Amino acid sequence: MNWFVSHFISACLLPPLNLILLGGVGVLFLKSRPKLGKRLVALSLVLLYIISTPFFSERAMRAFEGPYVDISDRNADAIVVLGAGSYFHAPEYEGANTVSPWALERLRYAAKLYRKTRKPILVTGGAPLGNADSEALQMKTVLVEDFHVPVTWTEEASIDTEGNASKSAVILKQHRTIYLVTHAWHMPRASTLFRHAGFSVIPAPTGYATSNQTGLLSFLPAANALWKSEILMHEIIGLAWFELKYRLHGNREKS
Repeated sequence: MNWFVSHFISACLLPPLNLILLGGVGVLFLKSRPKLGKRLVALSLVLLYIISTPFFSERAMRAFEGPYVDISDRNADAIVVLGAGSYFHAPEYEGANTVSPWALERLRYAAKLYRKTRKPILVTGGAPLGNADSEALQMKTVLVEDFHVPVTWTEEASIDTEGNASKSAVILKQHRTIYLVTHAWHMPRASTLFRHAGFSVIPAPTGYATSNQTGLLSFLPAANALWKSEILMHEIIGLAWFELKYRLHGNREKS
């Protein structure tokens, strides 16, 4: 499945498009089956409200991420940093492509981890949109020039997390225990894929979902809350898809 098809299917399964489609189906049924149609429209609106509230999205995200675990007493062979998209044609950087805010957040923590452990770094991420430079190359540039941290390996061919894992395994043949740096919400899926690729993973997550306090505003819909719910559902669907694919592959091998 290519990058465009997988992302198109993903968009149909995730909010807000999945709820728009659900409401649209309800509208189509209003004449032929009005009771069902009204229920579907009402369900889509109720679900949209729930997942758009900070009260729901922040709690669901924190439950999925799990608590922070101190890794200072655990030793690895290398640090692997996952790409997180690009900031294309950045005008303040002479129109060059550079890392996205998400990727920058990961690189900041990777730099801190490097200074604490002095373990070699691998950055991984290809160019799924066909741009001239890979995410890995952009990440290396930022680590070296902005954080003054060396990068030992760059993996520039992968277009998704599963590819990050499998292609990193080819490069790190002698470094099987790794600190894996990515966002806390991405860590459950990423660590599963890297373990499946043969790594012993020490999770090194960053960018936890946190909030200041809960008040009346927490129950008002907000675009940022909807975005967090979309991320969460994307990760849950991604984990479920991998588990299904892994089981089907295992059954084929047995047969």
